[in-house]
Amino acid sequence: MKMVFRWFGEGNDNISLDQIRQIPGVEGAVWSLHDISAGAEWPCSRILEVKKQCEESGLNIDVVESVNVHEDIKLGLSTRDKYIDNYRKTLKNLSKAGAKVICYNFMPVFDWIRTDLHKKLSDGSNAMFYDKSELENISSDELINRILESSGNFTIPGWEPERLSVIKNTFKAYEGFTEEKLWSNLEYFLKCIISVAEEYGIKMAIHPDDPPWSLFGLPRIVSNRNNIKKLLSLVDSEYNGLTLCSGSLGSNKENNIPELVREFGKRIHFAHIRNVRIYDNGNFIETSHRTKDGSLDIYEILKAYYEVGFDGYVRPDHGRHIWGEETRCRPGYGLYDRALGIMYILGIWDAITRNK
Repeated sequence: MKMVFRWFGEGNDNISLDQIRQIPGVEGAVWSLHDISAGAEWPCSRILEVKKQCEESGLNIDVVESVNVHEDIKLGLSTRDKYIDNYRKTLKNLSKAGAKVICYNFMPVFDWIRTDLHKKLSDGSNAMFYDKSELENISSDELINRILESSGNFTIPGWEPERLSVIKNTFKAYEGFTEEKLWSNLEYFLKCIISVAEEYGIKMAIHPDDPPWSLFGLPRIVSNRNNIKKLLSLVDSEYNGLTLCSGSLGSNKENNIPELVREFGKRIHFAHIRNVRIYDNGNFIETSHRTKDGSLDIYEILKAYYEVGFDGYVRPDHGRHIWGEETRCRPGYGLYDRALGIMYILGIWDAITRNK
């Protein structure tokens, strides 16, 4: 297991590479070129610039999160081939810098969705919260305004300004869109890029839907065991793999994360580990990584990774905002709670390893 830590880049993150390298066990920065629009080719010069920055701090750039998929590809429009071609060029450029895994998603319009980015917890910290009934009674415009108002001065992954500026047109394009169409377009995309990924030694790792159910009438297709099994069979290659996010899939109680790890372990190239507290009414809130604080058994999840011989990359996913950090960090991406999460994860891993 190789521990990495998400970093949004110089001038776009309140956390520095020097701070990241001081967290015990962290080997690499999980990065992206967040200012480049989905569908555009990533230039080698920019990629190598990030590589130099990270390596000067003793961190690798093995994992990229995300090379975003253009909406035309998801919709299956006639323009998709030019964006897929750019995606293939980006894979080639990333391979020159030594990138090994790309985390991406295939969620229409939105990535992750929460209704409150700073919900207060009983200990005085706050975290991102999902209110099921509230989401059912607000419009997409209301949700967008709420997210942007709560994000401070930080850009939010999945809520980029260029995407939101055309949101009404995007929703219109998805009218009457079905899961079958989305599956077909995902298969087309994978068949175009996996051979290129194999050629350049980069493993593709799709991120599951967050949360794992349909929202605003939009189809979502990477949400449970059957979906994952189907996804991996579309192109039967180890380079067509998974980012297994315990918090995303785990927010649905029907998803047993340890069982998913054991079944799909050889195709999991990247693990996001976080905990959530799930309520009976369908609401959930992100908690500390500690098993006792949420509804997921982090020990059993890590035990499953050990049993399948997992040697891929792992990062602590969304953390709480603690010690007054909420005004100084991107929602879900503070330094302190994610660093605490790393020590908890590595402590469990060390104990499992020694006991075996």
